[in-house]
Amino acid sequence: MEVFRHGVILTPSAPKLRTVLSLLAVQARIVVRTDKIIEELWEDNPPASVTTTLQTYIYQLRKLLRLGTSPNVDSAGDTPADAALRTSPYGYALVLDPDMLDTIRFERLSDQGRRELEAGDTNAAAETLSRALRLWRGPALVDVGHGPVLRAESLRLEEMLKNALERRIEADLHLGRHHELLGELTRLAAEQPTHEGFQAKLMLALHRAGRRSEALKIYQRTRSTLATELGLDPSNDLEQLHRAVLDADESLALPRPRTPVRLNRSRPPRQLPPEGSALMGRQPQVGALLAALSARQHHAPPVVVITGPPGSGKSALCAQVGHRANGPYPDGQLYARLLDAHGRPADPRDVLAEFLRAMDVPEDRIPATLSERSRLFRTWTADRHVLVTLDDVVQTDQLLPLMPASPDCGVLVTARRQLSAPEVTATVELGPLNVEEGMRLLTNVLGKHRIAQDEAAAHELVRLCDGLPAALQAAAARLQLRPHWPLSKLVKGIKGETAEPGTSHHELFLYPSVELSYRLTPSAVQSAFRMLTRLDVSTFSPHLTAHLLRISEIQAERLLDELVEFQLMMAEPGGESDVLQYRFLPSVRAAARQLPADEGDALFSSVYQAVPASRGARGDGFLNELGAGRAPVSY
Repeated sequence: MEVFRHGVILTPSAPKLRTVLSLLAVQARIVVRTDKIIEELWEDNPPASVTTTLQTYIYQLRKLLRLGTSPNVDSAGDTPADAALRTSPYGYALVLDPDMLDTIRFERLSDQGRRELEAGDTNAAAETLSRALRLWRGPALVDVGHGPVLRAESLRLEEMLKNALERRIEADLHLGRHHELLGELTRLAAEQPTHEGFQAKLMLALHRAGRRSEALKIYQRTRSTLATELGLDPSNDLEQLHRAVLDADESLALPRPRTPVRLNRSRPPRQLPPEGSALMGRQPQVGALLAALSARQHHAPPVVVITGPPGSGKSALCAQVGHRANGPYPDGQLYARLLDAHGRPADPRDVLAEFLRAMDVPEDRIPATLSERSRLFRTWTADRHVLVTLDDVVQTDQLLPLMPASPDCGVLVTARRQLSAPEVTATVELGPLNVEEGMRLLTNVLGKHRIAQDEAAAHELVRLCDGLPAALQAAAARLQLRPHWPLSKLVKGIKGETAEPGTSHHELFLYPSVELSYRLTPSAVQSAFRMLTRLDVSTFSPHLTAHLLRISEIQAERLLDELVEFQLMMAEPGGESDVLQYRFLPSVRAAARQLPADEGDALFSSVYQAVPASRGARGDGFLNELGAGRAPVSY
């Protein structure tokens, strides 16, 4: 530990002062509670006058280091200063500029060197990591008395030192400096005989230096040491290296120099889909999404999720918000759909490959594994302003590898199911449009004159479409293709009152979206969805569902909650405070009835058909008449 001020050494000599100063420095700019300082100094045996003693130490530090309570002036009040020692009601805080601490500078340089190494800029990585390592003058806090906090901090710093050292050696090996590394690696391997990383790098350096027999001896020595001291076999990586040395594998040869990949800032990617027409009734959600994206965090980008039932217009809203948020993201807008052409969850590995291509990463420089691609993507976004838009996310495992690194980036997500992850900072839920908003949508497509001709039918059409924008857009598109139709003709067709071709397929308006979400659910949930949507029951309770499906109430509630999670059902408060009622939107129910059935569905349907319609519509009167032979749904 050393303290300099204007080139003059001011390091405290008293052990307790050194401990207090070290504790405040490793948690610079954070208030360290008085009880934590006391524990660090005396652990379980503080003196009787502990408060007075600690105040004396703080006074002595201020006097020795000329620290005031403001970072702008020193204790004399006339000399500019970059440090201060502040008092709070609960403890003390040492306010320092980050560049005043070697530990902070080391961490920053280590992280920069890691990013340069991952990006292939090996020369820069070797130089940056060497600068970081030159800040070390011995073991961390070796000359300071340790309590629990400083003990943990010294271990953390020592581990960071090893990581930085390994990366610098890796960079030097890439640069063909194996001869120069032999002395250093021999010492490190002898000092830490169970550290397989250093042993492996020594083996590789010896092999490249034409000393294969010595490399094999290092392996045998390491294997014996691991077995004797730890009772372990060598790791798979070390075993594979051993076999490669035995076989003189060409993969161990010095790699060809790589040209570092640099993002072409003159052509930032602009991958968002077209903005489309103006959205009706979504202004509050647009405002909430833009506000959530602009809410910057210190360490991670905001992640904003849009949810809602099939047909609620999540993707259209996402595209519009992405275009409106264009200003804060000059380095690019990346877009990906997280469902493939067959409706299966997309592999984040493939999505990352597309993102890296969009950022002008050459094909031969795109790593093979998901973790490597994710690290390279985070490296590119670490100091950039990029909007990442992910449509149709179905699980958090897809989301996490695609997260950019910089808090100046933003992530906008539409989800086919409700998502729960610590990274999600805000969720905006879309519901159906109200009648007025639905009427404006129809008017916008069909024109005022046509709506005015049959306003009552237009209102009925909004109701039949449940106010879902996708269903309303599909209905309006059909009417555009048939300008000679009155609106009432389509309404009658939807209600099944006519047999005109092309008018009785309202369920197909939402079928593709409903079917897509349905296929993502587990098989037991699919069975329950098919069966329950065939019943003319307005609301389902766990008790009713358990009887209908012949399962326990706990299983029934889980099934219903999963249907809500995949946004195929809606949950509402029931008559009792702790009981929920579940219901299908009629449009979703109509689409679901077009799903292909299986044998169990047919048996269930035949039993239901035998029940008088008046009793089935009520939902409760026919429970005891359901066939006892029907196989129960497993969950």
